[in-house]
Formats: sequence, C-alpha cells, structure tokens
Amino acid sequence: MGGTYKLITLAGTSSKSFADAVRRAIKDASKTVRGITWFDVDQLRGRVDDGGVTEYQVIIRAGFKVEGAEEAVMKEKKARAKHKRA
Repeated sequence: MGGTYKLITLAGTSSKSFADAVRRAIKDASKTVRGITWFDVDQLRGRVDDGGVTEYQVIIRAGFKVEGAEEAVMKEKKARAKHKRA
C-alpha cells in the first residue's frame, strides 16, 4: 500500500469529552477533505471556569492519501459525466 500522504492539523472542541472533541474535528474536516484514514492526538487541554471543566480541546494530526495525477483526472471525468447527466 504505497503512496504519499498529507498531514493536516486540526483543533477540536467539545463540552462533553476529549473523545467527542476528536470525533467532531474528524467529522467536520471530512466535509471538505476527502479520504481521511487515520489521526493521532498531539495535545489534550481544556478550559476551566469556576472550578469545573467547561471545554475539552484536542490538537490532532489527520492523514489522507494524496491522489496521483491519473486518479485525479479519472475522478474529474466521472464528476463531469455525472453532472452532464443531471
């Protein structure tokens, strides 16, 4: 499974948990970034107000495979063909 992968840094937040902050970051990024296949957590931190935890914050690195020129061209052709049929 060779290839080249791109890493992006994401910051996620949640009022529930660190895990929820990770899930939100990945879910939101997946709306505009295709093919995220893994992540690793770089930082955990949070906000405290009046002695209680009010926000969980995570910094994660997410990775996705960079498409080769041929793959990108084929996807573009398929998208155009689909658009023409609609």
